[in-house]
Amino acid sequence: MKYIFHPDAEAEFEEAVNYYEECQEGLGYDFSFEVFSAIKRIMHNPEAWVVLEDELRRCMTNRFPYGIIYSEQNDDIYIVAVMNLRRSPDYWKYRL
Repeated sequence: MKYIFHPDAEAEFEEAVNYYEECQEGLGYDFSFEVFSAIKRIMHNPEAWVVLEDELRRCMTNRFPYGIIYSEQNDDIYIVAVMNLRRSPDYWKYRL
């Protein structure tokens, strides 16, 4: 099993890393560690997380207010959004 980012999800992930790194040196690394830890949890048990709608699920990160929105497709994890939970909750739906 592997994971694949939607191009916009990858861009928002990189933007968040840069934002946190600007806030404090090393915080961007900490954020990316938490995101990849969540992805690792998803890959170990993809059906364990909250269903948002249809086949989309959300796994929360630790320490940061973000959720990983994903679906399981052909034995791969497709990451639709690295969602800031303080944003409008439906902003990523156009990516489907």
